[in-house]
Amino acid sequence: MKTAFAWIDRGIAQLPPGYFALVMATGIVSNAMFFTGHRGISDALFVVALLSLLWLFLATFLRAARFGKAIKKDLVNPRLVFSFFTIVAALDVFGGGLCLRGLNALALPLWFLAFAFWFFLLYFSFGVLTFLNKAEADVIHGGWLIAIVGTESLVILGSQIAPLLGEHAPAMFVLIHMLWGVGLGLYAIFIALFAHRIFFFEVKPDDLSPLLWIVMGAAAISTNAGSILILEKSGLPFLDSIRPFIDGVTLLMWAWAAWLIPLLLMFDIWKHGVRREPIVYSPMLWSLVFPLGMFALASARLSLASDFTLLRDVSYVMVWIALIAWIAAAIGLVATLWGNFCVFARVPARAVIRRK
Repeated sequence: MKTAFAWIDRGIAQLPPGYFALVMATGIVSNAMFFTGHRGISDALFVVALLSLLWLFLATFLRAARFGKAIKKDLVNPRLVFSFFTIVAALDVFGGGLCLRGLNALALPLWFLAFAFWFFLLYFSFGVLTFLNKAEADVIHGGWLIAIVGTESLVILGSQIAPLLGEHAPAMFVLIHMLWGVGLGLYAIFIALFAHRIFFFEVKPDDLSPLLWIVMGAAAISTNAGSILILEKSGLPFLDSIRPFIDGVTLLMWAWAAWLIPLLLMFDIWKHGVRREPIVYSPMLWSLVFPLGMFALASARLSLASDFTLLRDVSYVMVWIALIAWIAAAIGLVATLWGNFCVFARVPARAVIRRK
């Protein structure tokens, strides 16, 4: 028993800040399954997402309390600070699952908590990037776009809980339209930086991590958010007047996300097929599963917003691909945890965790 607690303690000390991507991936596949009519699978994944969210919040709280220097080091690391936006997206994606089940009132406090995290992290992360970044272009990677995912996730959940706000609902609709625009602006900034890094600097296999798929996931969630803005009735004439703009940009973001999928597959083929890098489990794999699930859900919602049924067929195919990817990542997670525990148990000396 002491060995198990020591192993858990070490895991908490070394917990990657982006592990909330597990909740993002599980929640979005659950939501996509619900949206496409597979309620049993959706409910099972929803329970997994709930348990994962509770455990990760507990582990993060314990890490902050017991290993404060470690979490502060992650916060001021330009490569890692944007990973904390997975907390924002995880809360919103899980809240979206609550809304699908008619539990909008429970999702309301989650949105406000997510917004508080987002507001702090957005300005803090740009402060870190401006004043503490000394790694130049090497620091740029696809994981930065999780900031866009967090921003657009506020739009999606915000539109679902807005009717609960009564007379303040119009203010919420204005805010989520603003957030959608902020997300698009951030995407333009980060995609330009990322393209510069990929095309004008040497690319090594380690540079093409699963985090790269967030580039597609950010475009897909922007599509999803735009589709919701089209479908929801704000009741404000000046917001209705910009709907044609939202229509066009939403379709373009879906097209961009679809175009990126073959490109990202090409990168993976080069890494694992040409350069013979083995495929192993890492927490970053959940950042690959999430975009697949989000693309499935975004296609389904855009099919409703555009009344284009072909996109519904795309969604039905993609949701099963996302589920297969989720199962593969889950098997990798369980196998890796069990293997790590067995190794840890054979070396008792490793059970000593020093406070940082």
